[in-house]
Amino acid sequence: MQQLVKSAIVLLYPRTDALPGAEDCDLDGFLAQYRRETTWLIWSGVVVGALVFQLSPVFTVGRPVPAAWLSADLADRHANALAGTQQYLVRQMIFLVKLVAGLAWGQHPAVRERFAQSALHRDPNDWRTS
Repeated sequence: MQQLVKSAIVLLYPRTDALPGAEDCDLDGFLAQYRRETTWLIWSGVVVGALVFQLSPVFTVGRPVPAAWLSADLADRHANALAGTQQYLVRQMIFLVKLVAGLAWGQHPAVRERFAQSALHRDPNDWRTS
């Protein structure tokens, strides 16, 4: 399931000339930690959102293939179409995947450096006990 989520996130946050993509931000490590620390219901929603993202190019760009097989241009059109769809439930499922992607991407030191922000301090992992 983590690979399914990872492949959707990589397409939603692609690398550009100006910014690193999600694949540059230790996505495997972040997703493993996120899965450990979140509830099963939220993780299930992220997985379902990633599954919808992967299986819906036939509706958005007219290609009956998984989103991971699309070219960069078609993947961008597919992501944009899903994020702006009038189908509220679909839009919210994609938003949940984008939320997790944004957390992974935005906390990474390379991304923060590009925005002239200092790196975040390491999580002390004591918030549950204090």
